[in-house]
This record gives sequence, structure tokens and C-alpha cells, in this order.
Amino acid sequence: MSLAVVNETTMTTFVEDRKAFENCVEECFEMLDVDGDRVLSRSELREGFCKIMSLGHESREEEKIDHLFNTIFNRFDEDRNGSIDPQEFRCLIRELMFAMGRGFGSSPVLVVLEIDSLLMKAVEHEFGRI
Repeated sequence: MSLAVVNETTMTTFVEDRKAFENCVEECFEMLDVDGDRVLSRSELREGFCKIMSLGHESREEEKIDHLFNTIFNRFDEDRNGSIDPQEFRCLIRELMFAMGRGFGSSPVLVVLEIDSLLMKAVEHEFGRI
């Protein structure tokens, strides 16, 4: 884990750098796609999602977690095949990164980040490391 200062600009500049963002999203997708079938099942997405989004590992109510993933699949599984393909995953992550940026706003916020998270990638991008 690492500490970093982020704000909305950290997120938006990362997402708007299409090449860097898509490379990082593809890397995360491959990390989550445990069986290598180029789609993410609910269980694959659920297993790795908290890590790549730096959401922590504290226990949560199963009902709330189920609701979150039902919402994700209802919104982003465009072909309704019960899995998330790379394009759907890219759209999901793009929307989440912009939402987090809006949540941070323009004031700097100190956050604890997982080393392999997309938030860490955004920070590294901001400092020219990726």
C-alpha cells in the first residue's frame, strides 16, 4: 500500500490519455480474467474488483455486495450474456474513474492505495511514470 494525494485532475487526465488508460485497463482485465477466456464472470470480477479500485478488504454485507455487482452487470453487460468483455470493462472503469474524480473534486485528498490499483496507475501517470 502507498499514500498519495489525488484530485479530479488526477483521474481525468489519466482517463483522457487514451493509450495509457487503455493499456492499464487491459492489464487489469487480464489480471482479473483468471481462466483466460477473455470475459469476466461475476466471480472473477468480484474477486479482484476491490483490489484494482483500492476499495479495501474490510468485510461488507453480502447483500450490499450482491446489489453492487447486480447493478454493474445490469449497466455494463450490454449483450446480456452474463459476463463482462474487454469493451464493457473499459466502459465500466472509465465511468468509475470519472465518478471518483468528481467525488474528489479539485481539492487534494490523501488516500491509501493498493500498489496494483487503477488509482495508483492514475497517480503514476500524473507523475510521468507510465
